[in-house]
Amino acid sequence: MKIGFIGLGNMGGPMAANLARAGHQVTGFDLTAPCPEGVVKAASAAEAATGAEVVLTMLPNGAILRAVADEVIPAMAAGAVLCDCSTVDVDSARAVADQAQAAGQQALDAPVSGGVGGATGGTLTFMVGGSDAAFAIVRPLFELMGQKAVHCGAAGAGQAAKICNNMILGATMAVTCEAFALADKLGLDRQKMFDVVSTSSGYSWSMNAYCPAPGIGPQSPADNDYKPGFAAELMLKDLRLSQQAAEAVDADTPIGARATALYADFVEREDGKGRDFSALLPRLSGRGRS
Repeated sequence: MKIGFIGLGNMGGPMAANLARAGHQVTGFDLTAPCPEGVVKAASAAEAATGAEVVLTMLPNGAILRAVADEVIPAMAAGAVLCDCSTVDVDSARAVADQAQAAGQQALDAPVSGGVGGATGGTLTFMVGGSDAAFAIVRPLFELMGQKAVHCGAAGAGQAAKICNNMILGATMAVTCEAFALADKLGLDRQKMFDVVSTSSGYSWSMNAYCPAPGIGPQSPADNDYKPGFAAELMLKDLRLSQQAAEAVDADTPIGARATALYADFVEREDGKGRDFSALLPRLSGRGRS
């Protein structure tokens, strides 16, 4: 398959490399990041999209997605699929889908879960919005880049699923960090707490798979001085998207709103930027009740 790939950073680069390694003809473009091995470098996003059956994008936000769509859609062939793997607002995903459809093309919003490790190892999960026909075309590529692709519904449904998932993740990580900080002050050994909670009703991905306490549970960023697997500023971005969506549809999300405020303080007024989102634990451990 002839593929265009726009956005070759920490996530997009490994994803494009996996497609090229599988034998697909991948042409890539990024303003700053280099092309990975096996990917042909284009001079522009439009050049990467020209003649491609599928154009994949991995971009920072909805505004940049809309700008890239304005550039690539006129260059894409009729019937080609524009598949955006970024995490953006639902309105941008739907607007780009409408724009592609009006030009005689197809579109998918397909944000991912799994981080840089999942992108490199080809174990991402894709949450996909768009038509059955477009999903069928891109599904073999999802299978090369990830371990699971869930077709969530029409345009925007993939972004909706990602936003809801990461609101849960942000809130559960925050309360997991709070629980460890409380356990410390109650004199409860962290390993004993993990042994109880990880096999009890407090079980969660944040505790069991990505424990924020160093030396406890499986290897995680906490064991590497909180160097980011998933940066706190990216969690803040996703939480803000959740609150933007909640406001748009008049949904009451008080815990999501509190998690957003907590990460905003951590990233923008403290030392959280550039650290893993689980680095809330040392932040909370060093504080008293306010």
